[in-house]
Amino acid sequence: MDRFAMSETPVSNVRNFVILGHSGSGKTTLTDAVAFKLGLNDRMGLVANGTSISDTTEEEKNRKITLFANSFTAMNKIGEDEYKIVFTDSPGFMDFYGQILGAARASDFALITVDATAGVQIGTRRAWNACKEGGLASVAFVITGLDKDNADFNKTVTAIRDTFGMNCVPVTAPLGADAVANILDTSDLPAALQDVRNSLAESAAETDEALMEKYFEQGSLDPADIRKGLTTGIKSGNVHPIYSTCPLKGVGIKELLDSLCRLLPPPGARIYRDSKDNELAPDPAAPLVAQVWRTAVDPFLGQLSYVRVISGTLATGMSVQNTSTDTKESISAMLYVVGKKQTPVAKAGPGDIVAIPKFKNTKTGNTLAAVGSTVRMPDLDLPPPVMFMALEAKTQADEDKLSTAIHRLLDSDPTLHYEKQAETKQVLLKGLGDVHLDVAVALMKAQTNVSVTLSPPKVPYRESITAKGEGHYRHKKQSGGAGQFGEVYLRVFPRREDEEGEWFVDKTVGGSIPGNFIPAVLKGVEEGKLAGSVAGYPVQNVNVEVYDGSYHPVDSKEIAFKIAGMRAFRDAMSKAKPVLLEPIMRLKITIPEAFMGAISGDMPHKRGRVLGMEAAEGTQVIAAEAPLAELFKYAAELRSITGGQGAFTLDFDRYDIVPSNVAQKIIAEAAKNRKDEDED
Repeated sequence: MDRFAMSETPVSNVRNFVILGHSGSGKTTLTDAVAFKLGLNDRMGLVANGTSISDTTEEEKNRKITLFANSFTAMNKIGEDEYKIVFTDSPGFMDFYGQILGAARASDFALITVDATAGVQIGTRRAWNACKEGGLASVAFVITGLDKDNADFNKTVTAIRDTFGMNCVPVTAPLGADAVANILDTSDLPAALQDVRNSLAESAAETDEALMEKYFEQGSLDPADIRKGLTTGIKSGNVHPIYSTCPLKGVGIKELLDSLCRLLPPPGARIYRDSKDNELAPDPAAPLVAQVWRTAVDPFLGQLSYVRVISGTLATGMSVQNTSTDTKESISAMLYVVGKKQTPVAKAGPGDIVAIPKFKNTKTGNTLAAVGSTVRMPDLDLPPPVMFMALEAKTQADEDKLSTAIHRLLDSDPTLHYEKQAETKQVLLKGLGDVHLDVAVALMKAQTNVSVTLSPPKVPYRESITAKGEGHYRHKKQSGGAGQFGEVYLRVFPRREDEEGEWFVDKTVGGSIPGNFIPAVLKGVEEGKLAGSVAGYPVQNVNVEVYDGSYHPVDSKEIAFKIAGMRAFRDAMSKAKPVLLEPIMRLKITIPEAFMGAISGDMPHKRGRVLGMEAAEGTQVIAAEAPLAELFKYAAELRSITGGQGAFTLDFDRYDIVPSNVAQKIIAEAAKNRKDEDED
């Protein structure tokens, strides 16, 4: 099929869907089976031997998991009708949830894979949630692995309906191990599937009053009426079809594709709205609106921006407005990408996904529109990072290129975050899990030849006080020339987190410290706050009052009062019952109910506590809090405890006092580090 000819397919015959599912549920195998059936591959790709059409990077082949979302375009012919199929395989591993959300945003419909032996898993529910977060109402389920031992179609259907509602209805069903029946089109259905057909008719009738009346009058509906009702129900999200497949054998794939073409609504069924809530028409003749939902780096072409066309038409040679950055870009080329094969395409209309190389100022989430337009799509709502690691270049040459390499990495993956911590002097790489960060480091090496190491980060502790304290320092220095003199008396006392007003107050009287020297005292106190007094960490929640001092009319200088202010502050801190503070994080942990005891029992070992529990869509959600120091490896630990079925979010809550037994170890380690630095 001529790829240029694809661009001429009418919008009414375009079908755009994303394939989602729990890791290991057969999602990528289904993608390979669909690609093979549509002629994108001359053989069936397999994850196990590294030939999958989706898993093209060395990292994916080595790990045998999909790490990056990939879109494909092909034609499906049914009789005299031709449909353009645009489908996207997404990662199942939840460390790459950002890519899942991006792929959902770029699609009109979702297929969620459910393994016939494992049933509904936490990744199934997260795929469902990704659809809701991405604005996808139209969702179908594809039962995979029906050729496996212990596979149970009926049990899996029941699990899907129990979890996601009784409006989930089978459209195809297995006929033995090597065939499936299209329930709508098969005239001689086995008796066991007649009830399934009746449930389809009931679901279709409920979508339309005229169909409901006809159903009551006739006691049934013909296939055309059922199809019409199902299409309406799928479009509104009130009906979710269930398909049965054995992807490895290619069983049920043709039936799946044909049914999707007949039942799925075209672009426009999903309502796209811009950031001002204006509805966008899926019309090729309308003004252009498109969104970049993924950015990749090709070893030969450089940056590739994956773009979903929402309205209007993209064409090679045209200029577009990036309304997110208020810059212009040129469309030098557009590509359909299939593994390592790249095929040029002349035009792309609503529903199309194309890869565009060599944008200069465009990143993931940006909106492309007609030149002069101000239309902007809502930003991608991406998950916050839950795992932090300290990043360090291996060599000086790597260090020199590190900043450029990191920013290139962040441009391609906005769920990665980068932070230079002032207090710990470390560079932090933040992501959604240990695998996410490991893959990021591997990508950095592959893309920019920069090698780095990851290590557990230092905790950004703070220091504070629990009582009032007074301090004094008299700085006097005489050297052969001009002398230095400054004397400061000050007091410190605890400050509430929400307290208003100035934290530093001059209460001197009678000119004991001339007003022109007070800023120098303040600067000294500020430096003292940064250096701390317990373990060298910044001080917070402290009020300071300067109440007395003395000066010399000749020898007093700003440097003298700066030193005196810093030393007096340190003296006062030592007398005000200083404490070490640590960041406390709030967790929201989503797990199957079977792991409730294990997770709750594990929290005290992290100096944490459970705050509450609630049921949510077949899972349990635990609210908890724990010190950041205990959570750097929690992503890996949770995956180990739950077999990959747990997920969590992490947010900073507050600073709290470190228990004395823990604080003593931290203070001793800080003292040792200072000694080592002094010796060096």
